[in-house]
Amino acid sequence: MKAAHGGAGNETRAVIAHKFGGSSVADASRIARVVDILLSRSERQVVTISAMRGVTDALIALAGQAAARDAGWKQSIETLLVRHRDTAQELLGAHAADTLAFLQAEFDSLRELLQAQERVGAISSDLLDLVSGLGEVWSSRMVHAAVRARGNPSEWLDAREVLVVDKTDLGAMVRWDSSAERLRTALPGPAERVIVTGFVARTIAGRITTLGRNGSDYSGAIFAALFGATELHVWSDVEGVFSADPRVVPEAVLIDRLSYAEACELAYFGASVIHPQTMGPAFDRGIPIIARSTFNPSHAGTRISAEPGPLQPVKGVTTFKGLAILNIEGAGMIGVPGTAARAFEALHHAGVSVVMISQGSSEHSICCTIREGDAVSAERAVREAFARELVARQISDVTVSKGVAALAVVGDGMAGKPGVSAQLFDSLGRAGVNVRMIAQGASERNISVAIDASDAPKALRAVHAGFYLSAQTISIGVIGPGNVGGSFLKQVATAREGLLQRHGIDLRVRAIAGSRMMALGDPMLVLHDPKSLLDRPLDLNAFAAHVKSEHLPNAVIVDCSASDAVADRYADWMRRGVHIVTPNKCAGSGPLERYRDIKGAGAQFRYEATVGAGLPIITTLRDLVDTGDAVRSVDGVFSGTLAYLFNRFDGSVPISELVLKAKELGYTEPDPRDDLSGLDVARKLVILARECGWAISLGDVQLESLVPAALRDVPLADFLKRLTELDAPMLAKLRQAQADKQVLRYVARLTSDRKATVGLVALPSDHAFAHIQLTDNVVQFSSERYCHNPLVVQGPGAGPEVTAAGVFADLLRVAASLGARL
Repeated sequence: MKAAHGGAGNETRAVIAHKFGGSSVADASRIARVVDILLSRSERQVVTISAMRGVTDALIALAGQAAARDAGWKQSIETLLVRHRDTAQELLGAHAADTLAFLQAEFDSLRELLQAQERVGAISSDLLDLVSGLGEVWSSRMVHAAVRARGNPSEWLDAREVLVVDKTDLGAMVRWDSSAERLRTALPGPAERVIVTGFVARTIAGRITTLGRNGSDYSGAIFAALFGATELHVWSDVEGVFSADPRVVPEAVLIDRLSYAEACELAYFGASVIHPQTMGPAFDRGIPIIARSTFNPSHAGTRISAEPGPLQPVKGVTTFKGLAILNIEGAGMIGVPGTAARAFEALHHAGVSVVMISQGSSEHSICCTIREGDAVSAERAVREAFARELVARQISDVTVSKGVAALAVVGDGMAGKPGVSAQLFDSLGRAGVNVRMIAQGASERNISVAIDASDAPKALRAVHAGFYLSAQTISIGVIGPGNVGGSFLKQVATAREGLLQRHGIDLRVRAIAGSRMMALGDPMLVLHDPKSLLDRPLDLNAFAAHVKSEHLPNAVIVDCSASDAVADRYADWMRRGVHIVTPNKCAGSGPLERYRDIKGAGAQFRYEATVGAGLPIITTLRDLVDTGDAVRSVDGVFSGTLAYLFNRFDGSVPISELVLKAKELGYTEPDPRDDLSGLDVARKLVILARECGWAISLGDVQLESLVPAALRDVPLADFLKRLTELDAPMLAKLRQAQADKQVLRYVARLTSDRKATVGLVALPSDHAFAHIQLTDNVVQFSSERYCHNPLVVQGPGAGPEVTAAGVFADLLRVAASLGARL
């Protein structure tokens, strides 16, 4: 192979560097898969191998046991030997003898070291480096032997004999010239394939050392540079770099291409990417890094290079937990140079790494995020550094807040693009996530915020969806799976896939509640037969808590009941960030104090279907009011049942028979008095009045009930028998209207003097309400703009399907307000 620093042969074929992580060499079958991958490729290869999964930690623990004179280390080393020996035997079969002998000799030497350590006691850093790097030596020898056992060429390179580094505060720094010279000595001629130990090296003084955590990745990049590789393939158990952690955001997508800078930013804040230090040698030499999966080698993975690929504003979103915020504040800091320098110098001497920094332009305070484990030492160090200023009250306080997470959005395309920060904070605000601290570098490729760690999952999902990197997921709970609720659930089940594909809206019905039982599901319930799902006693507290899951940013409760007790809970649910969609009229027409509480509770309250089912009556009225029009009067026929009765009532059939026919057709409630009383219409009128800004209650409505006083409290059966008592008075009213060439209609009316009436009225035969369809609802708005020709909304205003459609439309309005692409 031709090395980057002097050459190792004159072979002209390109070199591809590979690095396999611990999960890729965890056992014999996985090592065999690694060999399959290598032998399936035609290029020359330099292959860096990590220790088998868990071995490095086991070696460190082993050294600790010996130093503590814990006799258990002897059993631990035997367990480790058996694991490697069994792996070699299974992997190599008849070719295992040399490797088994090598492993036995290695473990014999290790045992002698640990026996000496047991006698000495305290562990030295040199010994710990020596011991902790042995896993890579053993695993790389097994890979090397497996390649040769299949009749293919392989050279084994012990990085301890080649790689020379200086240990500094910034980590291991490569002595490139010395390392290249040693490489030429170790490999004087061309080689088809070189298997290299990861993680280990030597200092300039000749002591064995390691490259630190993620050191095998670093080794891969170093040897890619030393061998002049054209690419570095980093193999692990994931297919590449995702737009977010798939364990938290299952909808996260694989990113095809990242720039070096983007990958560094994502990795720093905890994304499953190659460690930033690893990318240094590749970045300096322009070597593309391809993150790939050993378990799906045909997948192209994520390519990390100088070219960022498509410049969408945000490539990925990541969170980093286990942080704390250190805050220093005081009027004595204002305009005083060196305050920040003293603070960070104190943190440096305390060995505390700073993750994020933020300072307001007033200079009254400066804060930074640190690892939570450093919180005590950080606070102590800063207090000591500013002891005099604290006594003099020039610094008012130094505080530490734990339980913090950082969230970062990353993308080269953010630079110079207005609105990215707005989108970030809008997504967080809609999810109810409070931002504690903000940081952005001048490169503009990263905006980072500190938030409560408990909010991290829903924040990640909300921001990921907010930048259209995944669907906008909405957690839904439905109360009342009866006629309207059942129709709504069917409509959601039918439309769900199309909404997901076309608009990126992921509607997840995760809870359904009946009057006594409920069902909870995760990630969602299957809606083929909703009532059959109800399998546990109703607990509305548990129901709401399940809908408002911490890992889902958006929650909606759809109340299709007629329960006043459920309406009592709206304000509390909304204050917890749950949006309410409902056809239930109790909240909109109930006690005025409760109504105001609900409207001011913060989350969205959507109730279009309370008046006119699916008709846009409330939306139309709201548009008039919001655009400054002055509503003078509202007139409407708001009962499909009563519209049917008075459309059919012409005197040829008694009103009692029409009521029974309407009941038979399902137009009335089980007890027709619920319709004939007009109370439902009065509730709708109160809802519209309040939409106009008029503070009226149900008791303010002058209501004419069509149920005679003598029949209002009798049992239903008796009422139905005595229905004929309505016939004579109703016929008299009809004949009078006919004589005046008028028609009877049951009308709700609001007038400009804020009077509300509901009752039977006679209208001219050319009135808009005289020619409606059998069960139509119709409303007429008169306003300053619509004074000569009132604005009319008319159509089917009752029935489970159209009411459910109105509820569904409100749900989609909520989704649109949350950032869905509608």
